[in-house]
Amino acid sequence: MKTNHLTFQEAYAFVQAIKPDANFLLICSRVNEGFEWQLQLYEKMGCKVDVSSTIYKQYRLKNITENCPETGSLPGHVFAIDPNTVHQIPNHDILYRCRKCRRLLFRSSSILPHDEGKGPAAFAHKKVSEPGPLGRAGQSNCTSYFIEPVQWMKAALLGVLEGQLLCPKCTSKLGSFHWHGEQCSCGHWVTPAFQIHKNRVDEVKILPIGEPKNVRK
Repeated sequence: MKTNHLTFQEAYAFVQAIKPDANFLLICSRVNEGFEWQLQLYEKMGCKVDVSSTIYKQYRLKNITENCPETGSLPGHVFAIDPNTVHQIPNHDILYRCRKCRRLLFRSSSILPHDEGKGPAAFAHKKVSEPGPLGRAGQSNCTSYFIEPVQWMKAALLGVLEGQLLCPKCTSKLGSFHWHGEQCSCGHWVTPAFQIHKNRVDEVKILPIGEPKNVRK
């Protein structure tokens, strides 16, 4: 895939053409379960392992979910650095503060994007009388950020599958988490889910040196 610049499907067809009497994926999956999915992930990352990419972070979190996070121990690399403990933040990163006490909570690089759901139609089973907020194209807007776990969350996550996410300084409610997933306001199901409500945080952009610092949005 990397050497010949092939997609996963092209590489699979190539191997089958060379060895039509062998099921390549079946053999490999016996050695490493989920091998096909890993190859597709490898393709999405441009045929390199980029641990900073959002799709790799999502893959890593899903693996932890499958391995029972309720055991009470989580690897340290799962947690993003607490921006409140970092003195220098890259200019391309946007910071998010608690709206109540102004404590830094997470960076834009920790946000894990997801495909937009079906909007109000996704909640038909709940018999919601009023539809959720609609975007410009008629679809529901996401009213929460879904992020990777941050270091200040560690104590709340250990040993439990779900719970509230509280500001580590003022303890105001920011959102919730569930290792088995939660539904976004747009209708998409996110697994695992570390959800921060947008109306509980403020966006702060870091400007280049020489310009006024921290523009609140």
